[in-house]
Amino acid sequence: MTEILTVTLNPALDLATSCPSVSPGPKLRCGPETAEPGGGGVNVARAVVQLGGQARALVALGGANGDALERLLQERDLDLIRHEAPGQTRHSFSVTDESTGAQYRFVLSGPEWTEAQLDTVLDRLAAEAGAGDYIVLSGSMPPGCAPGWITRACDRLSGRRVVVDTSGAHLHQQATAPGPAPFVLRMDSAEARDLSGLGLETRADSAAFAEALRARGAAEIVIIARGKDGSVMATDKGRWHVTAANETVVSAIGAGDSFVGGFVKALAEGLDHPEALRHGAAAAAAAVISPGTQLCLPGDFADALPRTDLIAL
Repeated sequence: MTEILTVTLNPALDLATSCPSVSPGPKLRCGPETAEPGGGGVNVARAVVQLGGQARALVALGGANGDALERLLQERDLDLIRHEAPGQTRHSFSVTDESTGAQYRFVLSGPEWTEAQLDTVLDRLAAEAGAGDYIVLSGSMPPGCAPGWITRACDRLSGRRVVVDTSGAHLHQQATAPGPAPFVLRMDSAEARDLSGLGLETRADSAAFAEALRARGAAEIVIIARGKDGSVMATDKGRWHVTAANETVVSAIGAGDSFVGGFVKALAEGLDHPEALRHGAAAAAAAVISPGTQLCLPGDFADALPRTDLIAL
């Protein structure tokens, strides 16, 4: 099987808890907390492993929080490649309001990187990943990482298949198709609407914008997630829509990362792009019914996969 290497430059030690209600002012007495390793690439690797695949995770870790996160990753039998971060690994935490079911998510900042430190990451990735391997750049880029770094990464990692799922200025930069392009570029509907300036009300609208990005050279494959309406994908072979396969949402944490994990795992196992899209949708459906940050559990994935509906657009 082709190898999968995920990259997390700004991971987090994710804490999750709940309280009877969330309101400003009084002390909020919370229930027991759970601690999970967080960050886009970390979650993608966890999803791949939980679904029975294999993935290595290059994670930038620093300080006591980094050591705690490393222990959590080792407990989950993740094949970890530790890269020293320039500072303390950040926290993030979520609180669920038990009276309404609403979830409040707080994401803290991480340490700042220099260009030279970021270059060492590219050197290490080039040494760790072989030709044809999948390298997943998922999650927020750290402070100090200027837009354009993903393009540099694609250039430095020529011959590998780079999968990008990021946001903000880095996504905007990549959408302008500076080249060289990644293999896959994924985004959610809010990000796609922001990039396009359009409402993207229908599946066809989202698929058309995905194809416009692909034709422009933003990536070989462009995927736009539409929440409960599933996801659309544009490749040089056509456009597809897959249903979300689940209307119930317990926790949205890690749904997008689970999608990427299921999608890339399927590709690495030799499945074609449309079938991989189904696997991504089923992994996301499994993730949203898991509490906290548990991501996609294999039994839930197996239940969801037959419910996915793939349509050519």
